[in-house]
Amino acid sequence: MMNRLEGRNLAHPGCLIGVTLGLTIGIIAAGILAAGFNVPFKTVSLIWLAITLGLGLIGWLWGAYLTTKKQLAVMRTNTAGVPEEKGTMDVENQGPELTAEQ
Repeated sequence: MMNRLEGRNLAHPGCLIGVTLGLTIGIIAAGILAAGFNVPFKTVSLIWLAITLGLGLIGWLWGAYLTTKKQLAVMRTNTAGVPEEKGTMDVENQGPELTAEQ
């Protein structure tokens, strides 16, 4: 998945994963707190919201960090004199090269 997202901001998938986990874990925690410990609805709702937003923020920050890390790695390889790898589409779309003899 990480290679297919190259050149894109990974914060958005990270946020999506974080919010999804937050909703899942939050609703389970809310159910346990409401049923098992008789916690008021307002408190359960705030805990659910905090878990959802917290995990979403963590996923967003982690994705942004990974994006920056990948971009720095690409920049380091380019400045080291290693040419960028060309995709197969770039090679197929190139026409035949003409030499000075032709």
